[in-house]
This record gives sequence, structure tokens and C-alpha cells, in this order.
Amino acid sequence: MIDEAHPLTDRRLRTPRAAAVAGILFSLLLSTGYILIRISIPADPADGGVWLEERAGTVTLALSLVPIAGIAFLWFIGVVRDRIGAFEDRFFSSVFFGSGLLYLGMTFVSAALAGGLLAAYGLEAEKLMASGVYTFARGVMWRITNIYALRMSSVFMFSLGTIWVRTRTMPRWLAFLTYGLALVLLVSIGLSLWVTLIFPSWVLIISVYILILNLRTTGAQDGLSVTPGSQP
Repeated sequence: MIDEAHPLTDRRLRTPRAAAVAGILFSLLLSTGYILIRISIPADPADGGVWLEERAGTVTLALSLVPIAGIAFLWFIGVVRDRIGAFEDRFFSSVFFGSGLLYLGMTFVSAALAGGLLAAYGLEAEKLMASGVYTFARGVMWRITNIYALRMSSVFMFSLGTIWVRTRTMPRWLAFLTYGLALVLLVSIGLSLWVTLIFPSWVLIISVYILILNLRTTGAQDGLSVTPGSQP
């Protein structure tokens, strides 16, 4: 139950904690989905579509994790903005928020294309493969995931790292780590599973740091709120 004497303090302490947990959930779900997809769908967009029959169940499981991960990612954006607070810069915040939504939107589009291929293969497998739609959809999925989504995640990290440096709301080492990982995403094409896992792994690091910091702050607040016993 929230202490009526400090309602705003309790609310500010609990909201970042819940959102940090959401960031951890996003990282775990998206990483699991990426791994399942990478071991099921060949990296080459010109594959023959064998995975549609042999790995359909695994891919379906991976795709079912994506919407939940996306919802958690929105909560992660919320906790980051909450930590910035009144120091939020409109320019960098707009780039940060816009790139985050673009990344999430393209992730959803790529997952929807994969789900559409599975549905079409289940209904008319021969027509799907003969029409060229499969090859087209695979090419679009590959470019969205490994080129455009990676670039947007890089912009998201660059803008957030710049905000942290300017406002000093996060440690400088964390901001410089963000710059380094963002640069890797910017100049690389995600042919490797480890490249696509950089962004969710970074979100995990940030969320765990915020959660630990919040727990320490909560402990300090609880210590200050303890009323001393009666004096002799």
C-alpha cells in the first residue's frame, strides 16, 4: 500500500522498476525469437522454402513472441524518458522516439511477412512457390531485418547516448558503450546472429542497470523514512 505521506515518491520509484523489468522482458523475448528464426530460416533469401514445412512450428513460436516483445519495448522507451525527465532535449528526443517506433514497426512488418508466408504455404504451397511471391517476400524480410531495422536501432542508440552525455542522467561509460555498439550496427549488415542480438543485449544491460539503481534508491528512501524510537 502506498504511503499517503509520500504518494509521488512511491509512484516515481515504482514506475521505473516496472518499466526496467519490461526492458528485460523485451530483450529475452526478442533474443529468443531471433535465435529460433535464425536456426529455422536459412540466411540466404534464395533458399527453396524447406523451412515452411519442416520448421513451421518453431517459426510460429518465434513469431508469437514478437508482439509481446514489442509491447515491452514501448515500456522500455517510457522508462528511459522518465529518467531523462525535465532535461529532455526536443531534437534528440524526437530522433530517439521516432527511430524506436520505426525499429519496432519494421520488426512487426518482417514478422508479419513471415507469418503470411506460413499461412500461404499451408493453403496453396505449389502456387506460392511457383508464383515468385515467396522469393520476393524473403528478400523483403531480409532487407527489413538486416539493413533498415538494424540502422534504426543504431540511430536509437546514438541519439540516446547523446542525450545521456548532455544530461548526465546515466554514467559516461554506459553512454560510450552505447556509441560503440551503435557504430557496429551502423556499419554492419546482420549476416551474423550475434549482430542482430546486439540491440536486445544492449537493452538488457540498460534495463538491469536501471533496475539495480532503482532498488538501491528504494532502499535508501525506506531507510530515511524509518521513524526513530522514543528517546530515553
